[in-house]
Amino acid sequence: MQYVAYYRVSTQQQGKSGLGLEAQRRAVLDYTRCDPLAEFTEVESGKRDDRPELAKALALAAANKAVLVIAKLDRLSRDVHFISGLLKSGVPIKACDMPNADNFQFHIMAAVAEKEREMIADRTKVAIAAKRARGQEWGTNAARVEEANTFADSLAEVLQGLIDSGIDSPAAIAKALNDRAIRTPRGAQWGTGQVVRLLSRNGLK
Repeated sequence: MQYVAYYRVSTQQQGKSGLGLEAQRRAVLDYTRCDPLAEFTEVESGKRDDRPELAKALALAAANKAVLVIAKLDRLSRDVHFISGLLKSGVPIKACDMPNADNFQFHIMAAVAEKEREMIADRTKVAIAAKRARGQEWGTNAARVEEANTFADSLAEVLQGLIDSGIDSPAAIAKALNDRAIRTPRGAQWGTGQVVRLLSRNGLK
């Protein structure tokens, strides 16, 4: 089996420093057990659909009847419609974090992640709007703390579900949130320290 590797980072800084890329490359090489035919790296937000490097990767994979391999599903996109279009390209796609998943499972996982993000965003917006309606300032230190608490509260059910399923260490929870493409309030991936603070805000430490 031949493979074409595709990596994506969200910022120019990550692209220049290699932050995030090396972890993706290690995951791909651990999965393929061989060097891929080629590696393509995109420095682009997951929200954008114009991906020239992904297009090149798909074209090369199709020409060589190779498999497009990615470290995680969210490296392709966080948009279910975009992923659905890719799955119709005819190029086999494998994600290292879900090695046995087929196209149907990819579609379902993308749909669930997208819906979960939308629900979290909606709950946060409603909470912020309610506080503004009560005349509370939004932007002071106290308000920023309250915003963090509101965001933490929007994740309470997700966190409790992870803990109930046995995913209860900060490192494991961080990985689970990242795997689900749930980001921090600043749009970054979760680290252990951030999860510890999140759990503390929800009284789950």
